[in-house]
Amino acid sequence: MLEITVHEIRGRCPVFKKGDKITIKSPKIILEKTDALCIHALHTILHYSVILEHDWCPLKLGLTTEKDQKSAYVQCLDPGPPYTEGGTVIFRFRKIED
Repeated sequence: MLEITVHEIRGRCPVFKKGDKITIKSPKIILEKTDALCIHALHTILHYSVILEHDWCPLKLGLTTEKDQKSAYVQCLDPGPPYTEGGTVIFRFRKIED
């Protein structure tokens, strides 16, 4: 099972606020434990959640550093200013127990 937390927001995000969580137990997004979902971020989140839930390897995938191997970091596709009026959201993935 994965817990995905909004770690940082660069710019303005109309959907997420810092600390929001998404919980996934493949193939299901656990809606009762999910604060918000955004279609712009869903592609990235789902792509990495399938990999990380079955084979926790964020260092091998280049999604973390040697010092932080219990976390994986990805961002949504919105580049934010000056290109859009939105913002980039940085997500932190962590593997959790059922």
